[in-house]
Amino acid sequence: MEILTFLDGNEVDPIYFESSFMAMPERHSEKAYLLLLKALEDTNKVGIAKVTMHQREYTVFIRARDNGLTLHTMFYQNEIASVEGYGKKYDIKLKPEEVKLANQLVESLSAPFKPAEYRDEFQARLNDLIEAKLKGRAVKAAPKAAHRAPVIDMMEALKKSLAAGRAGKREAKVVSVVPAHRTRRKAS
Repeated sequence: MEILTFLDGNEVDPIYFESSFMAMPERHSEKAYLLLLKALEDTNKVGIAKVTMHQREYTVFIRARDNGLTLHTMFYQNEIASVEGYGKKYDIKLKPEEVKLANQLVESLSAPFKPAEYRDEFQARLNDLIEAKLKGRAVKAAPKAAHRAPVIDMMEALKKSLAAGRAGKREAKVVSVVPAHRTRRKAS
């Protein structure tokens, strides 16, 4: 691994992170590993390095995480999609009451991050389907996806969502999603 530079930890947009790897020290290099870990923790820096994995050279971010070093392969600038209109400044005036309600909604739905609470629902359904097929059970096709939701009054939706509390969490849909990465490379 050849370290190229160090950056402030908050300078790297996570959109550039591709795959994550947990780095472990080789035998008799534990001291160098711990020195780098400590320096990254103390300075809140992220390293950028070149590393060879799977017979290929990658640019990686090195960061301290949970008393260890985590490497993230890097999406290069040309792999980050540009979407026309993304980041556009809209000439729309927001009322203080609207902003207050939106902030209240965010606060009411805020919670500590618990990764175990999230799972890949698609993968779970696929596994269930495979299991059913292996056992010879008949499998029904899923119902067609619902059509687009109608345009709604945001103030009214925010008020309803706040009133419903956490139950309204999955009902509010206010953005469309466009993939940020043009391609996904897999290490072989």
